Amino acid sequence: MPVLKSLSFTAVPKIAGDPTGMRRAKFIEKLEEQKLLLADPGYVRTVQRTAEVDGVKQAVVRKQRVKPWWKTDSSGQIVMSVKFGSKPIEFEKGKAGIAVPSKDKLPTVINTLIEAVRAGELDDLFAAASKSRPVPKKKAA
Repeated sequence: MPVLKSLSFTAVPKIAGDPTGMRRAKFIEKLEEQKLLLADPGYVRTVQRTAEVDGVKQAVVRKQRVKPWWKTDSSGQIVMSVKFGSKPIEFEKGKAGIAVPSKDKLPTVINTLIEAVRAGELDDLFAAASKSRPVPKKKAA
């Protein structure tokens, strides 16, 4: 005899302008780009910006090279440095990199990071990194 006859879920509303949700989405996007770069070393992202051309605002599309977050160290291990903005994220005190024996393991590391971001497990790291970044000054009109 089933205990639950029916199960219903209530969708959690998205909060417009939620800074944590926006940071998560942007970071996941960057991690997905790293997976694409692993699959194709020549991968470039397409960036669309609005620019004024002859007094008219237009969408301008350009290609932008994606830099890998990993390097090979002197021992031959692959070390992936994960950054939020320009600041490396420390997963352990004093260690801002994840070492793996070969590039074949990087997709697993990236997928694990994506799941951790989606679960909110890195929110404290993002908050610490964003607090230490200088606030950009607004230009005078």
